[in-house]
Amino acid sequence: MEARLNFFEKGQNAVKPLFALGSYIKKSTLGRQLVELVDFRISQINGCAYCLDMHSKELRAMGETEQRLYGLNAWREAPYYTDRERAALAWAEAVNALHVTDEVYKAVSAQLTEEEIVDLTMAVSAINAWNRINIAFPAGVGTYRVGQFG
Repeated sequence: MEARLNFFEKGQNAVKPLFALGSYIKKSTLGRQLVELVDFRISQINGCAYCLDMHSKELRAMGETEQRLYGLNAWREAPYYTDRERAALAWAEAVNALHVTDEVYKAVSAQLTEEEIVDLTMAVSAINAWNRINIAFPAGVGTYRVGQFG
């Protein structure tokens, strides 16, 4: 892949709101590990190598198992995800696909508060923005260090 512009050098001001949104989401009652799991899953769907590297490293540092990471793309069939995680993953995938049904809303509503559903929706929006930025301006895939962005 050809080198492109250095987004973090040229786009510092543009991403400040995204970093602020990320800080807000990390403090939400969703829990940081659930947000990282959702970020990892949406990055799988969107095919963002940089974000997959980042979120897998963050999840491992939090104690996430290899089994759960490797099985995430088949979470519906895998027995090692909680009902809360399943509801969040279903909601995240539906929001990502822009196809949110009443059924998936009912399922997530049984597991998350209304505020958490809003926060999860914002988390999906944020990881979509980061996926698009990192795919458009790829740089340093594999170089992420745990905690690098705070």
